[in-house]
Amino acid sequence: MKNKNLEAIQAWFISYLADLLEIEPAQIDIRKSFDSYGLDSVSAITVVGDLEDWLGSSLPAEIVYKYPNIEALSQYLAQNNGSSDP
Repeated sequence: MKNKNLEAIQAWFISYLADLLEIEPAQIDIRKSFDSYGLDSVSAITVVGDLEDWLGSSLPAEIVYKYPNIEALSQYLAQNNGSSDP
């Protein structure tokens, strides 16, 4: 597992969503819910899979529902060193 800090995790999400949605990174609001960006359950699983690859750690698919925006999920992952284990 790679240790990632809050800023690195948020930057990854912003870049990832901007690429996925084909919008400018500046248009991503870390407090907006993932579903407000149009991520359905299939997209959420893809995001989690790519996040796992980047972090080098396994995450439950439902983590994007428990932490429904970039800010909340990034804070959780940073506090737990990129792992879903408490």
